[in-house]
Amino acid sequence: MPTNIIAEGEVMQLMNIGNTDITEEQYIQVIQYKTAKLFEAAAQVGAILGKASPEHERALKDYGMYVGTAFQIIDDVLDYSGETEETGKNVGDDLAEGKPTLPLIYLMRQGSEQVANDVRTALENADRSYFEKIHDYVVRSDALAYSIGEARKAVDCAVTALDALPDSEVKDAMIQLAKESLVRVS
Repeated sequence: MPTNIIAEGEVMQLMNIGNTDITEEQYIQVIQYKTAKLFEAAAQVGAILGKASPEHERALKDYGMYVGTAFQIIDDVLDYSGETEETGKNVGDDLAEGKPTLPLIYLMRQGSEQVANDVRTALENADRSYFEKIHDYVVRSDALAYSIGEARKAVDCAVTALDALPDSEVKDAMIQLAKESLVRVS
């Protein structure tokens, strides 16, 4: 029942607005329920319609979950590194909405006490006026590199999931698609 899980992910995200105690594991669960589940369903439906073996269906389902996870992490990175004209996403929206994303979770965990406190205040107040300061912290730290690294790990898992499939042009295209999810920030 992907629809129920997606709805649960949306509710989880709303419940975590301004949550400065969210862990990386909880964040991953939210994005896997909210975003990656859509990618998983899209990949799996192709296997079902194509009457793939259970092994191939599982491989495609896993591929979709990992690509969706990487996609959402990169989307969160773009809130601090992207340009609205290029991405179609307004920079700073996640912070202005009080959404704890991976770069901010990293700062709260790895930053100095001052940085962590400033990030907490910005999330709790969900106010765009904090963006410049928080943006500065994010770009001066390893938060973006760490987040991109986590997205790369998800892409690697997506590619590995496809090992169950025979070599083909379609498989090669799927591998390329997974890798392209990272190019949005390169």
